[in-house]
This record gives sequence, structure tokens and C-alpha cells, in this order.
Amino acid sequence: MSLTVKTYAQKSYPFTQGLSIRVNVNYNRAALYQDPLAYTMYKGALATPVEGGNIGNNKTDNDPKWTKISADTANKFRIRGGEGTYLYFNYDSPKDQVAILNMNGNSAVFVNGELHMGDPYSFGWMNIVVKLKKGRNDFFARGRMVQGSLSFPDKPVLLDVKDATKPIIVAGTGTDKMKAAIVVINTTAVPLKNLMIVSSLLGKGAGSTLQTIPAYATRKIYFTLDGTAIKTKAMNDCLLTLLQNGKPLDKATLKIESTTKGDKYSETFVSAIDGSLQYYSVAPQVGGQQDGASLFFSVHGAGVEAINQVRAYKSKDWGNLVSPTNRRPRGFNWEDWGRLDAMEVLDIAKREFKPEPQHIYLTGHSMGGHGTWFLGATYPDKWAAIAPCSGYPTLKTYGSADGIIPDTSSTAFGKLLLSASNQSDVPKLALNYKQVGVHILHGDADETVPVAFARQMKQLLAGFHADFQYYEYPGGSHWWSDQAVDWQPIFDMFKRHTIPLDNDINVIDFTTASPGISASNHWATIYQQIIPFQYSRIRLNRDKKLATITGSLDNVELLKLKLAAFPKNKVISVVLDGSSPVKYTTLSDNDSIFLKKADKTWKLVAQPDLHDKGPHRNGTFKDGFNKNMLYVYATGGTEQEKQWSIAKAHYDAESWYYRGNGAFDIISDKEYSKAKYTGRNVVLIGNSSTNAAWKTLLNDCPVNVSNGMVKIGTKQWTGGDLGTYFVWPMAGTSDNTISVIAGTGIEGMNATNANQYFTGGSGFADIMVFRLGMLKEGVGQLVHASFYDNQWKVVQP
Repeated sequence: MSLTVKTYAQKSYPFTQGLSIRVNVNYNRAALYQDPLAYTMYKGALATPVEGGNIGNNKTDNDPKWTKISADTANKFRIRGGEGTYLYFNYDSPKDQVAILNMNGNSAVFVNGELHMGDPYSFGWMNIVVKLKKGRNDFFARGRMVQGSLSFPDKPVLLDVKDATKPIIVAGTGTDKMKAAIVVINTTAVPLKNLMIVSSLLGKGAGSTLQTIPAYATRKIYFTLDGTAIKTKAMNDCLLTLLQNGKPLDKATLKIESTTKGDKYSETFVSAIDGSLQYYSVAPQVGGQQDGASLFFSVHGAGVEAINQVRAYKSKDWGNLVSPTNRRPRGFNWEDWGRLDAMEVLDIAKREFKPEPQHIYLTGHSMGGHGTWFLGATYPDKWAAIAPCSGYPTLKTYGSADGIIPDTSSTAFGKLLLSASNQSDVPKLALNYKQVGVHILHGDADETVPVAFARQMKQLLAGFHADFQYYEYPGGSHWWSDQAVDWQPIFDMFKRHTIPLDNDINVIDFTTASPGISASNHWATIYQQIIPFQYSRIRLNRDKKLATITGSLDNVELLKLKLAAFPKNKVISVVLDGSSPVKYTTLSDNDSIFLKKADKTWKLVAQPDLHDKGPHRNGTFKDGFNKNMLYVYATGGTEQEKQWSIAKAHYDAESWYYRGNGAFDIISDKEYSKAKYTGRNVVLIGNSSTNAAWKTLLNDCPVNVSNGMVKIGTKQWTGGDLGTYFVWPMAGTSDNTISVIAGTGIEGMNATNANQYFTGGSGFADIMVFRLGMLKEGVGQLVHASFYDNQWKVVQP
């Protein structure tokens, strides 16, 4: 069967005929993944699909077969049931040319062997710039409800406003420095530099210098608006002109909403995570802002925009309600960068609204119900009370579209990787709820998130919690009305609760899975663990009259104690785990001390060097994707390795944009210098043989990846099929890190392509080494996984 269609001088080409096949793929919330079709492709053995054929040559009759499939009248391919479906299309191009691929319903797509991000939630705005060669071009899309088309733009650079990030301006309060963001599509062979956008909003103009747009790529960029002319509630046209060196490239019109004072609105901000533009929404306090009012923090459900979250609430007369975005309506399930977004917005809200520090509350619905359970357990001293609505506690039992976090593994290395997801297991952190009020709300007829999850948490809390409420709404579905979130008994409960002052907290019982995620509870900090990502628990009692602190600790190597409750020149006695008392005389009324466990004895030690692990920089591999991260690709090696390196950076950029509404700078190894990019984390792609920045950034690292070899301390593995992910602290900095994506050859490099690290809740160690065979055989091809010790030294298994 031939799928090839000859096309000439057309503006758009929809895919209407294809082939489908079901293979045993596994992309869960984990570092490991399996994909036999990708494996066969990377081995160079993928046969051109034909009806009745297999994915490779010389296969048995039992192997899955390609089957003919046609799109429906909406040009959508519909395959019912089953996971692991690949669809194949081809396109016969009359010449070498550039096109824009818009495909939705797929989680990824290979275009002539190059991996690109999909649009699994069918938003419709995910446009991928693809290079077509003369003749047949092959498309392998992973998904079951796929719709796709190619378009051929008549301009090389375009503005796309469909996926804008923008404020809702409150009339009369707009400034000349408001920001919005849209996508620029670059179909040219060179990076676009020296760009500017000129915006005009009701006659008020503003010019903004833009970031570089990579060749054959898209990037979401932000620019300045002058909102001072906004005086009424309206949908306002903002005229945009993109220029390069003063020459116009494209124009577009962006709709900017304005509203009246007292109504709900959205505010944008530049995120420290990646330097991109994000937003949060506000239901302002009735009667106007008052310093010292309450702050209600509401986290939304899957598919819900933050502005729609706040619109479900009636504004309150005793505080402001703020909703962060989780980076996207689905984003990261309030874990990983969703958690970071929430904490970033919480800090902004505290500065903006100046609430009473003891009157901050947390609530959310559905995925936001999980976010409430998760953020409430992770940061229990930040909330006076929490109210999860229709939520599930952990991604280990309810995973939504990205699946669940696996519960166990058949190998020790696999189990170690999964331990890095322990922070997601909320029931294991449940004792942290003792210090906050809890109100659980759930409809008893909820078919989306079954009420069994609420009952599970009710039963768990009943065993120890003296201050929680529980209500099942009779006949309530997942969303029965705005009362599914704006439930008066929740706010009545909030009014009765405050966050105690540190000086009034004399008993601490706190558990964390990692100091890099959550380390502190009031005046105590778990600074370092004995075993990384195993649960650490501290139970401390402080007696200010007797000047003593006593307690027991599990899996804690280094503990920090704030002594602000004691005056200057006070002799303090600390007894931990029944060991000999540690005596300390305060030098001021705001001292802190560090105590380290060695040979079952606790001793007073100096503050550790900032190079050591701690809350500021603790690993894992995911740690590098933060602090205005910078991607550095390799320009050395074979032509195939060079192309892989930059394609990998582009695929990650597409994925980060789709999942996290983000953007990051991509530069070559030859462009990188520490001086120019100071203060920024780095994601380095390549190996020590191909990436010239390796010596600059990793000269002191005990992990080395070169052509044909991975060496970790005294251990080494050989072959060209090894892929690695690892993290390393950046020398000369207190908190910057390098996350490395490396392979020993093109097979190993391709093995690292699937960026499972952008999946919320997935667990990665400090170091991970695996062979390409993992894509076919699974965990047995994982050859190494480990964490460094607290001084970043290799721990040999």
C-alpha cells in the first residue's frame, strides 16, 4: 500500500491516510521508559511501514502488524482502547523545503527520525518547524486520537498569538511596564537575533528587545505593554510589530482584556526558573486591599486556567485569593516545577498584598486537591489550614494522563530511582498535617476522582489528628457547582486558624523525603540526610525555661537549629537520640547552630561549606532545570552527533514550552563562558569528546562520559550504546548546578532522547547510566544509578 501523495504549491496538507501499530511502549512517571519502535529506529533497523508488515525486518508472525487506517471527516484518526499506538504517515515533497507541522492528540512525533514534542491534550497551538527533504518524508506519531497537517508559510518569520500569556488589566491601575508573551516562529536556517517588538495599546507604544529565536524553531518571548491608557472594561486591541534591525518581519493583533476595580484579574511576572513570563490570578479583597488581611492560596485542577479558578470564588471581605498556574493548566500536577511555581507566586503574593503572616491558607480542587495535600504536607509551617477538595493524595495511585508513579522495581537500581519520587507519597508525610487545620470536601458521586481517596485520608488523619473536618456532598459529582471550591464551611474553618509564631512552637514533628524539596519546619532544619530520599523525621521538644532541646531523629546526618527563643549568653543543652548533651552558649539573641551525627553521637559543628549538599543545592539530575537554566549543545563529534545534540536541545525546548509554558536560551559550547552566564544553571548536551564546554564546567567532576566509555570514580563501562544523566555542582558557585545529558556514541545519545524528567513526579537519581537496550528490555539494561554523598563524592555500590 502506498501512502504517498504528490503535492505542489499547496498551502496546507492534512494527513488523511496512514498505518497504525500497537507496540509495548511504557512512558510512565519514571526515569525508565520502553519503546521498541524507537529502539528499532535508533538501531537503524526500522523497516518502511507497509500494510501487514512489522516494525523491523525478519520478524515472526506473532509480532504486531501495521494496519491501514483512515481519518474521519474531521481529519482525525481514532483508535479505540489500548496503549502504545504509533501512527505512520508520509509526505512526498517536490523539493527541499521548510513546513510547519501542527499535530494534536499525540504525545510525540518522529519526523525523518528526529523527535519532536506532541500535543497530547489537543490544545491545537503546538506548531513544529520541520525540514522536509525532496521526496518521501516519514512521520511516526505516538498517540491514539491524532490529527495532523503540514502548512507552508508565505513568510519566513511569524507571530503566533494563539497561546498568549497576558495580564488582565484593572482599569486605572495599568502601568507602562506590563508584560505579555506570544510565540515567534522562525522557519529560517539561522538564529534570529537583534529582534524587537513594538506594541501599541490604545495609542500607547512600547518597544522591547527580544531573546534569540533558534533556527528552525519556535520560542515564546515576552515584551512590554503600556497599559496607562486603559480606563474601561473591554477587550482591547494591542498591535504588535516584529522588527529585526529596524526592518518589519511580521505584524499581529493581540487581544488584551481589561476590567474594573474589584473584579478578578491576572498579573504576569518573569520567572526565576527559566526567565520566561508566567501569570497568576487574583480575586481581590472586597473593599480594596488592606495590609494585614488574610491570603487564600488556591491551586487549580487539570485543564483549568488560574483565572477561571479565581472566578469560581466570590471575593472575600477579609482577604485576597491568589491562584498560581502550575506553569500550565495541566503542567506538573503541582510537583516539581509546579511546586516551584506555587512557591514563587506565594512569595510574590506576600510582597504584593502584605498579608498577616499568620493568616495564610491553602485550598484547591481535583489536581489542585492533590496540590493541596502535597503542598500542605511538604510545607506545613506555611499554612494555617488547608482544604483539599475532590483531590487524590498521591501520584502513586492516581496519575491522570501521564500515568502513575510505579510502586516498585525488580532491581536495586530501579528501586533507587523510584525512591527519588518519595516526596510525592503524601500518606507517608501525613504526620506533618498535625500542625495545620484540615477540611476535606468531596462529592460522594464523584466519578473522576472517586470519593474513596477522601475516605482514605479521613481514615489516616483520624488516627492522630485532633483538628480536621470532613464532608461528603450528597450526590456531588466532581464539580457540582462553584461550591465545589467556594464552600463556606472551608472559610469558616480558615477563620479559626492561625500559623503559630516560631517562638510559641515548642514541639516539632516533621518528616521530609529530601532537604532539597522541603527542609525546614519553624526553627529546625533537616540540612543533610544519611540516606538520600529515604524519609527523614525529627521529633523535638524545646523547654525555654530549662534551656533544653531534646528529641529523636531518623535518617538525619546534619541538623540546623535556630535559637532565637533564647537570649544572649544563655547556656543551651541539646540532647538528641539519648546521646550525651551538647552544650552551647548563645552569642546573640538570634543564633543558629549545626549538629552532626557521627558514630551514633551528635556533635556541634561549624556551618558546612556551601559546596556541600544542603537545602540550597541537593541534587538530583532534575535540579539543573532551574535558576534561569541555559542549554549548551555540542558542536564536536561526527555530523550525526552534532545534529543529535542540537535536535535534543530543540526537543527539550518544545517539551518545556508545552508542559511548562516556558522558554530557555540555547547556545553552542563555543559560545559558553562562566563570566557571561554567571548565576545560571546549565544543561549540557554531548560528552567530553564532543562538547567543548565540558572542561570548563566538569573538569572537577568524578563522572566522565567520552566516546565509547562512561567512568564513575573507579568504575567504568564501555560501548557506544550508553546513555547517561547526571548532575554536578558548578565550581565557584554556592547554588548553581550542571545537569548533563550524555551518550558514548550516537546509540547512547539517542537512548537519552525521551525527556521523562519533565514528567511531574518522576524520580531521577544524581547519576543514571543505561544502555539503548533499555528501550526494548527495560530495567535490566539500567547499569548504574546512585546519589553522591553530602560532600558530592561518588558512593560506589
